[in-house]
Amino acid sequence: MDMATTGVAGAPASYLDSRPRWWALTVLCVAVLVVNLDNTILNVALPTLVTRLRATTDELQWIVDAYAMSFGGLLLLGGSLADRFGRRRLFLVGLAVFGGGSLGAAFSGSVGPLIAWRAVMGAGAAMTIPSGLSIVNDMFREAAERARAVALWSGTIGLGIAIGPVAGGLLLSRFWWGSVFLVNVPVVIAGLVGTVLLVPESRSADPDRPDPLGSVLSILGLGLILWATIEGPNVGWLSVEILATGAAGLAVIVGFVVWERRIDHPMLPLGFFRSRRFSIAVISVGLGLFALFGGLFIMTQFLQFFLGYSPLAAGLRILPIAGILAVGALASTRVVEVIGTKLTTVAGLLSIVGGLAQIAAVSTVTATYAVELPGMLLIGLGAGLLVPAAIDSVLGAVTQADAGVGSATNSTAMQVGGAIGVAVVGSVLSTRYRHSMRMAIAHSPVHVTPAAAHAILGSIGGALKVARIVAQIYGAHLGAKVAGAARAAFALGSQTALVVGASVTVVGALVALIALPARPPKGGRDRPPEAGPTDP
Repeated sequence: MDMATTGVAGAPASYLDSRPRWWALTVLCVAVLVVNLDNTILNVALPTLVTRLRATTDELQWIVDAYAMSFGGLLLLGGSLADRFGRRRLFLVGLAVFGGGSLGAAFSGSVGPLIAWRAVMGAGAAMTIPSGLSIVNDMFREAAERARAVALWSGTIGLGIAIGPVAGGLLLSRFWWGSVFLVNVPVVIAGLVGTVLLVPESRSADPDRPDPLGSVLSILGLGLILWATIEGPNVGWLSVEILATGAAGLAVIVGFVVWERRIDHPMLPLGFFRSRRFSIAVISVGLGLFALFGGLFIMTQFLQFFLGYSPLAAGLRILPIAGILAVGALASTRVVEVIGTKLTTVAGLLSIVGGLAQIAAVSTVTATYAVELPGMLLIGLGAGLLVPAAIDSVLGAVTQADAGVGSATNSTAMQVGGAIGVAVVGSVLSTRYRHSMRMAIAHSPVHVTPAAAHAILGSIGGALKVARIVAQIYGAHLGAKVAGAARAAFALGSQTALVVGASVTVVGALVALIALPARPPKGGRDRPPEAGPTDP
């Protein structure tokens, strides 16, 4: 085998030094850009999907989480395949699959096909992200240089968040809703061309065999848990259906862990978690994304349904949170140098907690964008500080040969944390909202048809549509009462959901404060590559 294709296990220093590494890094960041561009564009488009496809709140959660579930469930398999068959090769395949899924999503005619194509997009991202991040880890071996490269990689997340809402608003103001997915295609094409021209191939010199059963178990377990969480408000939290499905999901996850412990080529080497630096960083970033994704799910609906902004106006108002996230990500490396990984991680998580708490405190029927902006900025700053510090901590705790699986584990934590965040925060919001609106329907002075009740209970967007119809039939005063009741119910649900998100994130901050090592060991890795990860 040619030395140039054996990656870190055998490539001489002259090989890596001769490559235009920073140009290659720019190309690899395209993957992060397009993935996060898609997420934030979709968030701005969620209210549009309510009006155009008549999606309910739980269907919106599935549109978001189908992508995250597929992404998170296949990431570990993607990382091991990248190590085995070539990281650049899988990066290219993943981009192509993501582009194909984007085309399918753009031309979906209803909620069901859109959810399916979102899952295809997640599968493409699952091949692209771990292979791309492990190539970064391969090209930049010296600790300080790797930290700068990871900071740029992470800063691209902020760039995607910054571009996404504005781009989504512009597209929705001029084209149909499918354009928010179609815009991914030219970015994917540019990434494919750039990768072929600039990015070197690398792979592990001694890769393990793939573990498809482990991947199936992880997706099935996560899917069952998400279904029970998302459908709980609709079916009933204490119903046999929800309890049995949730229990089955937990049982499958336990089976996944048992399977990974028994086989000699696990998709997720559980030995990684013997390193406190690795395991606590994974937990921290997962809980941070739990809060970020859950908060964005609420904020985009608040801006458009509650305050009445257009998609473009809402996108412009999300821009500050994206900008400060990018600034925080670029500053994170320097902050780590000054106060260490532990305190940087804790500061990021506590900043997110403060942001969620501030927004919850002011989320009333009289809330405005100005009073919620400080909380949004705190969330962005916290995420910007947290993600690069956690990523570098994870990559520094694995061997170069395990870079694909290690980076996939980190990305899995981010996607699973975000998916569960949307499911939990969205379900708490939906539960409180539906309870309040059922009371309003029960005391309604006019008869509410089953179709109208279904729309009202499905989402605040559906309730506001009914309010406009009521205003036309029964008068503006009664229509305003329906709209006011929906906004009050949404505000109450948002308060409760954001408090839940903040409480979960506080737990993450405490765990990081107690257990995360303050700084990486000298040399940037826990032990020499051949020794594997352990505590510093």
